[in-house]
Amino acid sequence: MPFRPVTPEKLSQAVVRQIELLILRGILRPGEKLPAERDLAERLGVSRPSLREAVATMQKLGLLDTRASAGIFVSDVLAGAFSPALVDLFARHDEAVLDYLSFRRDMEGLAATRAARYGSDTDLAVIGTVFGRMEAAHEKRIASEEAALDAQFHMAIVEASHNVVMLHMMRSMYDLLRGGVFYNRQVMFNQRTSRSALLDQHRAINDALQSRDAIAARAAVEAHLDYVQAALLDQQKTTHHEDIAQLRLEHETKS
Repeated sequence: MPFRPVTPEKLSQAVVRQIELLILRGILRPGEKLPAERDLAERLGVSRPSLREAVATMQKLGLLDTRASAGIFVSDVLAGAFSPALVDLFARHDEAVLDYLSFRRDMEGLAATRAARYGSDTDLAVIGTVFGRMEAAHEKRIASEEAALDAQFHMAIVEASHNVVMLHMMRSMYDLLRGGVFYNRQVMFNQRTSRSALLDQHRAINDALQSRDAIAARAAVEAHLDYVQAALLDQQKTTHHEDIAQLRLEHETKS
């Protein structure tokens, strides 16, 4: 018969399972510091030795790091998603930018569809709150803040899709974007013609999600990323033309 004796679970294993799920679901994020040992043990309702055993297990699994005099941190488990050589290759070729945007268009369109259908009311409230901050940042005209909130808004949609594989894959993609591997988000927000258009596009995405219109949400995401691609291509052309003009000017000045 397919039965085995039931054995009580060790407390440390229960702690491991709980922290693993928090990391898997994107609630604990790479680089995030956990509470101090005493506080964390009290929150979990376990002894400090049991907590230490759980932390040691998760260190071996590569999910937690302990730093002397600093504490316990969630490992940057996304660091190995792309090798340094591949990241460098992406950064050197414009083709990667267009493929990146195409990939985001497909994946974020799907995420928006899922968020509209499966996201909880709290998920949608988070998205709406981030959009509210985007509106406030728009008035302040701080490009770096607008760019950071833009990434946060898109990530909130992916989180609301409740697909953990998509969540970690897209988080790794956004980390590359934040590092300027594909393009500089701040450049987009520094362009007068694009700032209002970008805000309107994010408003359309938010409105569709809040009304749980999955078709409209996907269409709004796709229209937004089509706009970003067109703006970046225009920027590349402008930069290329300026380089040629500078060469002509140098030639005429030296003649």
